[in-house]
Amino acid sequence: MSNVHYERELKRLILKEKRFIASRKNHKESVVNRFLADKVPEKISETMNTAFSKAFSLIFDKGTSIIEKTYKKDELEKDFQVDLYSARIRGTGKSLKKLSNKADIAGGVNLAVSGVSGIGMGLLGMGLPDIPVFTAMILRCIYEIAIRYGFSYETEEEKYFILLLIEGAVSYGKHLEEINKKIDDYIDNPMLPVGYRRSQQIVNTSRVLSTELLYMKFLQGVPIVGAVGGAYDVIYMNNISKYSRMKYKKRFLLNYSKEITITDIKNI
Repeated sequence: MSNVHYERELKRLILKEKRFIASRKNHKESVVNRFLADKVPEKISETMNTAFSKAFSLIFDKGTSIIEKTYKKDELEKDFQVDLYSARIRGTGKSLKKLSNKADIAGGVNLAVSGVSGIGMGLLGMGLPDIPVFTAMILRCIYEIAIRYGFSYETEEEKYFILLLIEGAVSYGKHLEEINKKIDDYIDNPMLPVGYRRSQQIVNTSRVLSTELLYMKFLQGVPIVGAVGGAYDVIYMNNISKYSRMKYKKRFLLNYSKEITITDIKNI
């Protein structure tokens, strides 16, 4: 495919990324969060942080194969190869967008499932018990996006990348900018940082998640009314899905373009 199409897609993608980051420059607490601010016990935050950390560790160590049973991995991988071949042969922007569209559809399906699950848990007053389920849904969504763009998710390096994606997607301001740079550095050179420990990155990601979802998960623990808190699963899943699709697409475009580098796109 001509690099003209890759560059055109990259220009659109960079603008999209900039808008995403600009939209999260400041963190404005919702009316619900402000209402619940003085009603949530202090220990809940640490309890949530621990719950997310345990969920990530368990899924990475033993749960990925279970998640893979919820979609047809082999078929998705073959589908990607067919679409990639088509994009190379036809050499058009339309064939390139086909890959993106399928990743978008995968994200949409996972949004719907997370919404049903979150609301259902909320109706039953299950906030903290929803965390392992929600974590599994997040990873399922990212796994499918990764496959749609031709990437693995099993290696230690890819788990680091995934944890950064989740942390970045629910961050704001300077912290988001810092994580975004780490992600772009990884895309440029997919290696683990010196001294990296997965357990520490899991803690970092879990802390940001638990802080962001604190009030909603607390509210989700109240029967019936908790459906409102559970519905917010869709909002957070949407941000994670959107951000992950942008970053995997960037990796794909750079990987399959022989001439464009991440240094080039910084000037776009």
